[in-house]
Amino acid sequence: PRTLHVDAPSSHVDWSAGAVELLTEPVPWAQGPGPRRAGVSSFGISGTNAHIVLEQPEYERADEEDAASGGLASLAPGVVPWVLSGKTEAALHAQAARLLARVEAAPELRAVDLGRSLATQRSVFDHRAVVLADDRESAVRGLAAVCVGESDPAAIVGATEQGRTAFLFSGQGSQRLGMGRELYGRFPVFAEAFDAVCAGLDEHLDRPLRDVVWGEAEDADALNRTVYAQAGLFAVEVALFRLVESWGVRPEFVAGHSIGEVAAAHVAGVFSLADACVLVAARGRLMQALPAGGAMVAVEATEAEVLPHLTDEVSVAAVNGPSSVVVSGAEAAVETVAGVFRELGRRTTRLRVSHAFHSPLMEPMLDDFRTVVEGLSFAAPRIPVVSNVTGTLAGDEQLASAAYWVTHVREAVRFDDGIRALAEQGVTRFVELGPDGVLSGMARESAGDDALLVPLLRKDREEITTALRALAELYVRGGHADWAAVLDGTGGRPVDLPTYAFQHEYFWPAGSVTGTGDIRLAGLGTPGHPLLGAAVELASADGVVLTGRLSLQSQPWLADHAVRDSVLVPGTALLELAIRAADEVGCDTVEELTLSAPLVLPDHGGTRIQVTVGEPDEAGRRSVAVHSRHDADDDRGAWTLHASGTLADETTVVRSGFDASVWPPKDARPVDLTDCYDVLAEAGLHYGPVFRGLRSAWRRGDEVFAEVALNDDVDGGTYGLHPALFDAALHASFAFADDDTPLGGVPFSWEGVRLHASGASALRVRLTRTGDDSLAVELVDPAGTPVASVESLVVRSASAADGGSGNGAKSLYHVDWVPARAATGTLSPEPVALLGDEILAVIGTDADGLVIAGDLDALAANDVPGTVLVAVTNSLPDVVESAHNAAARALDLVRGWLADERFATSRLVFVVGASDGTGDLTDAPVRGLVRSARLEHPERFGLLDVEPGVVLSAELLGAALAVGEAEAEVAVRGGEVLVPRLARVASGAGVDAAGWD
Repeated sequence: PRTLHVDAPSSHVDWSAGAVELLTEPVPWAQGPGPRRAGVSSFGISGTNAHIVLEQPEYERADEEDAASGGLASLAPGVVPWVLSGKTEAALHAQAARLLARVEAAPELRAVDLGRSLATQRSVFDHRAVVLADDRESAVRGLAAVCVGESDPAAIVGATEQGRTAFLFSGQGSQRLGMGRELYGRFPVFAEAFDAVCAGLDEHLDRPLRDVVWGEAEDADALNRTVYAQAGLFAVEVALFRLVESWGVRPEFVAGHSIGEVAAAHVAGVFSLADACVLVAARGRLMQALPAGGAMVAVEATEAEVLPHLTDEVSVAAVNGPSSVVVSGAEAAVETVAGVFRELGRRTTRLRVSHAFHSPLMEPMLDDFRTVVEGLSFAAPRIPVVSNVTGTLAGDEQLASAAYWVTHVREAVRFDDGIRALAEQGVTRFVELGPDGVLSGMARESAGDDALLVPLLRKDREEITTALRALAELYVRGGHADWAAVLDGTGGRPVDLPTYAFQHEYFWPAGSVTGTGDIRLAGLGTPGHPLLGAAVELASADGVVLTGRLSLQSQPWLADHAVRDSVLVPGTALLELAIRAADEVGCDTVEELTLSAPLVLPDHGGTRIQVTVGEPDEAGRRSVAVHSRHDADDDRGAWTLHASGTLADETTVVRSGFDASVWPPKDARPVDLTDCYDVLAEAGLHYGPVFRGLRSAWRRGDEVFAEVALNDDVDGGTYGLHPALFDAALHASFAFADDDTPLGGVPFSWEGVRLHASGASALRVRLTRTGDDSLAVELVDPAGTPVASVESLVVRSASAADGGSGNGAKSLYHVDWVPARAATGTLSPEPVALLGDEILAVIGTDADGLVIAGDLDALAANDVPGTVLVAVTNSLPDVVESAHNAAARALDLVRGWLADERFATSRLVFVVGASDGTGDLTDAPVRGLVRSARLEHPERFGLLDVEPGVVLSAELLGAALAVGEAEAEVAVRGGEVLVPRLARVASGAGVDAAGWD
């Protein structure tokens, strides 16, 4: 490369001496006999200089097989894990996007090279993903899924969680022919461990264990015999432990089920391999030697339910779950116990076993087994072991006792207690080492819904992929995994990786979300209210408009008022706006205010509101209305009316008879409010802390008295009457719930509302029932001073005022046909073809430049014009037959048009709507077919809709075709060319959205 920032070589250096050149332009650099070397110097202004010499790395020649592999599909290692992580979920998605771009840009990349580089060259963060690259297609699909946060079989995604890890070793019954064979061929660590265990056990068996496990023995059923089943499981499980141990996975605890506990004890260090093989072989041999017979039945019941039905001939063999118990013993006795629970409708399942394990029928072998175990050596476990016998952590002395292992054969397997003990120790990750996922299923209920239970192998699934997927699931949930060790020996070489996708966060001072600045500069006044931002007097009329913006970000307390599943601005807030508007124009009474639609607040964004006050009439009354429009709507979007009514200027009169000086009121009985808000929630009214201001209530006939107050952190001083406080006062109607009054009402219509004092934070309330759904409301402060009064309030049920309507719903759209721009003109001098006989009834043939062809073959015989018109309308009497025929012909035309390259540069325009026969029903399938075809081939098809019975003139045809060059569909109506556009559906007056089904 050329030297930067140099125009000419320094005159202080003799460049003719030696072989060093200063390059001002790039030159070819030939490969010499030795490695290339280059010097790089950086000179700092302050005299701090840096110099480095770079040497070409040794060239690694890929072998012929790698060079010819052609990418990901033919890799010797098979499935390869690609490991990614990020500080945040967004960073993880971005990392996957960068890696996906790298893979798609370099198809020659080997999966194993990329996998090893990802495993060794990247830091590990909490948000993780593993893509199991089996071939190029699955790898790209998995990365794409991680990019967008979707699921895919090739992608395992998660975030680290606190918790500990335990290994579970399977018991007899999970064995299967061929278990471990695929892992043996792929991972040397597994193969060496499996061979070592088989060699140790073969000394005590009458045939090679590996032949039995892999089905290579003459007797294919030999693996199901106890002696070989237990030996085979022990060999596979120990090998599985050594494999995951080599992958860097270390358990904090181990546990097993019956023979599985022997494997757990061995890997924990209690037995040497030789002694463990002696114990396993003797255990299986002695059990196998017992007389055949007995039975084992799994029962859907708790241990406490089973125990009363046991006898000397039957006992509990295993407690596998809270309601899963296995009974074992003499067949008749076992069936008796099972029969009891069948009659109760419980599930029972007889297990396919040769002997009744963990039952009294095991006792004849115990002495001989004790003799064998007493000859073994024991050591303290290096990993804590959970005991099957006690269901708790086993002590060192306990595991080193021959008596323990004898008892282990006879007593019940307390697997469920063991899982609970592990959960109490903080274990959240359970890895099952065995041929299948039997224990993972049994442990789910007691381990907890959030626990990870992952089997390393699964029956009828490819072993290598299943094991790597299990490791990936453990890893993404916070387990450790050494992915470099997993890929060791695969020949992976380092390759360049994309840099980390940093998630930039900008910190700028943010102003108040409710601040308005100096709105006087915009010619507006300040309304002095927390819910309003500006006020303006109308110049041409004696009216006022007050505006504001509501959102859950600006007024988070509104989130505490929800009806059904929507956040609604309470009716008391709309009344508060009307009261403020009345004060602005000098009125002291809201004579009437009816709520027409709920004002639903979106989760994100805001809602603009307008409160408009009209001119006064002869009596001084003024109209008032509250409208809203969502921020997301464009400026031409419709405003939604939420409340309308009348303001008046009358003498303020306090309702008589409310003497708050005697409190609680005489002869009023207390009302229990313990479940008040729970009951209201069941009725669809969900109130958060700000709105839960009802403190106490009393009832006296048709009157309810109550005390309400705002929380200490809520300021009511800037409101006339804080909507949450006013709403809480209405909650006192809960006391009427024992009558026929509907529960869960929300305000619908107010009459005679007057505010006597502002800024209250606590109230005493009197509600007087004046009708089945109406109340009179009087509010005073704790000193008895009037605050507000309502002559009549009509309420509606919550279901009639839920968030299903109003401005929370997105606007509906419909297709509107509008005049096309530049829709006049003459037929282009370029020829236009008419295909078939039907089109002749629509297009006037006197126009110049028309080519007429009977079918596609005739059309293709000469130069094909750029535009071809065809009509497929059918006027058969039967509508269904007519539609089918038209659709079939249109389909044949579309297929033929696309199949012939001679039509590749032309456009086939279907003319529809020109028939008076079956009309739209015939045309509908043709329209749908052409629209679908145009989605795949945008420039090849078009639609021209013509009124029935109309013949297009040359001028009108020219205008339609000119517009059709840029439009998918064109219509001609009344001599005018129209094009389709989406338009909002205007909500009709008086339409009740609740009437929609």
